[in-house]
Amino acid sequence: MEHLQLSQTLMFALALVVVAVAPHQTLSAILNQNLPGCNSTCGNIEIPYPFGIGYSSTPDQRPCFFEPKFSLTCENSTLIWGNVEILSISLPAQQMDVLFWVSQFCNDTNDNFPWMQTFNFSISRKENKFMTVGCDSFGVLNSFSDNSTYSTGCLTRCYGNELKIDDGTCSGIGCCRMDIPPRMRDIEIRASIFSNSMPEWENCSYSFVAKQDSYNFSTSHLRGFPQTSFPLVLDWTVGHQKCKASESRDDYACRSNSYCDDTDSDIDYGYRCRCKDGYEGNPYLGCTDIDECKTGNHTCISEKNCLNSNGSHRCFCPKGQSGNGTKGVGCHQKDLVTKVVMGVGAGIFILFMGTTLLYLIYQKKKLIKLREKYFQQNGGSILLQQLSRRENSSQVTQIFTEEQLKKATNNFDESLIIGSGGYGTVFKGFLADNNRTVAIKKSKIVDESQKEQFINEIIVLSQINHRNVVKLLGCCLEREVPLLVYEFVNNGTLYDFLHTERKVNNETWKTRLRIAAESAGALSYLHSEASIPVIHRDVKTANILLDNTYTAKVSDFGASRLVPLDQTEIATMVQGTFGYLDPEYMLTSQLTEKSDVYSFGVVLVELLTGEKPHSFGKPEEKRSLANHFLSCLKEDRLFDVFQVGIVNEENKKEIVEVAILAAKCLRLNGEERPSMKEVAMELDAIRQKEKHPWISGDQNIEETQFLLHDASSSIYADGDSSSHQYTTGYDSIRDHVLIALDNGR
Repeated sequence: MEHLQLSQTLMFALALVVVAVAPHQTLSAILNQNLPGCNSTCGNIEIPYPFGIGYSSTPDQRPCFFEPKFSLTCENSTLIWGNVEILSISLPAQQMDVLFWVSQFCNDTNDNFPWMQTFNFSISRKENKFMTVGCDSFGVLNSFSDNSTYSTGCLTRCYGNELKIDDGTCSGIGCCRMDIPPRMRDIEIRASIFSNSMPEWENCSYSFVAKQDSYNFSTSHLRGFPQTSFPLVLDWTVGHQKCKASESRDDYACRSNSYCDDTDSDIDYGYRCRCKDGYEGNPYLGCTDIDECKTGNHTCISEKNCLNSNGSHRCFCPKGQSGNGTKGVGCHQKDLVTKVVMGVGAGIFILFMGTTLLYLIYQKKKLIKLREKYFQQNGGSILLQQLSRRENSSQVTQIFTEEQLKKATNNFDESLIIGSGGYGTVFKGFLADNNRTVAIKKSKIVDESQKEQFINEIIVLSQINHRNVVKLLGCCLEREVPLLVYEFVNNGTLYDFLHTERKVNNETWKTRLRIAAESAGALSYLHSEASIPVIHRDVKTANILLDNTYTAKVSDFGASRLVPLDQTEIATMVQGTFGYLDPEYMLTSQLTEKSDVYSFGVVLVELLTGEKPHSFGKPEEKRSLANHFLSCLKEDRLFDVFQVGIVNEENKKEIVEVAILAAKCLRLNGEERPSMKEVAMELDAIRQKEKHPWISGDQNIEETQFLLHDASSSIYADGDSSSHQYTTGYDSIRDHVLIALDNGR
């Protein structure tokens, strides 16, 4: 019985000691400050990890320190770091107090200049002061860091007048004091005396770095300094880089439930680890949860109303009581009024949920009706009727639901946009049903008067089965803005191909010529072989797509117009892209197939020169690529305008022939331009190195001069054609003047 009472007494005493030492820490948090098998103390000094002495006694014999700069030695119960004695190590403040010597200078005798290698630790500028004691004395604090030397110091002169020295105060006379600059490392202290010092002061000077309030000045110290060393505070960090660069490294020091901190403005090297809120212990070994309920650090009315959780706690009320269990609010018995209120609340909640459900059902029906309305407005009935008459069922255009296309584009996620412009936005989509990647175009609102034409356009385009025309797969008419679904072409545009830096060689020219021939063939097909002729209306390099074999695919029929078989031209509002617009179309608003021919001529010049069709940053005579090209042709400087490196002996003849063809396409008078069928045949002939009947092999120069004279007479008769960009066109339908300033898409 006596043994049991003694044991209980000892346990109680131990608990009191633990509470006295760290009232807000658990016993495990106090003991868990270093690695297993490592010494935790030297003399009466605690050694928290990342500091350590030697190697662990465990089988793995791992180092007791995190990195070499934290390695310590214990000599006769004295803890040593480098060449200084350690007085204490603070884990919360991440500081270390060491004992450092006083520098003394006495007439070149009995002098010393102490130094300390601090590695990446810094002299704490918040906890230390630099001081010099003496009359006619000065002291210097040197820092050797990053292969550079930084120095600071202070001086005191009294010229033998002791009456001016305040006893007990380091006022600047007899004793001077200064703040420590930030980031002082690897220091040396030098005390010195002015050469004309008064002899009665015994010519001694003392300089030192001391922890705040560890030294009190006395005038008696001028004739005999009482101390040879003072405590000095070092700020320590781990690692060699800041948090962001260190967190992904294998040697990252911060363990569980801790975070990295490099916010201190004095930290220029490494970082510190700290426990997260609600946790305690050594962040370099792993922090443990604080049981706020047991320690009293909670907001609940009592420990009984507290439930601990990782990093936090929760207050609650016993069953049968209301409230939240926190101080100031507390808990109280539920009364009849409370029960009535709760019942009424439950009734209101049920009513609200029922109303919400009815509203959602109403909205769903409303959405279905709205989709049906848009389907009819966008010509869905006409499209279904037209498709039912189609004989070739293999080419039937698919009508997609809005939900299908939303799913294919992740609800039209902006990150899936692959193109946008004046006529709509194009998204990349994936149809899971048939495992196919597609391009989905969200067009602008179609005019009510053009609904039937819009449907006819879908019918015609769905019938086009040409290898060099992007295939229309289907549409969605359930939205106010119809959606069109095309095949996906994965290698960018001809514009990107021409204006992205690449090595120019003969193989590049062959690819360009093939792309030109394929594009011309597609436009020729649209003009003359489709069931209803189609004028593209926006021919440009940005609308010629390339697949992974650089096969051309003419795309984007948002501005296209169907031409009735009994008409050769259409009166319409001027639309197109800057630099490609047919000047005759801009002046008359009469759209013909020859408008596409002019735009294709600009594409040919772009292929020859590698230049953009219009550049505001260039001199006025070079802003319009078409005008500059024709000007060089007229002045017999044709080869000056070709892209550097594209012409060689092998392809010189082909390039000249393409240039002559481009000039024909660029004639101001549309009737004098060749048809797209003739252009396609000419390009095919050039590719096969055969002459077309209208060009004679020995008349190239004469033909060039003729084209130059003919084109220049048309272009320059009324001024430079670069003025096209500001030309106004008359819209015969809307009966008002418009300016063609579309920037393309």
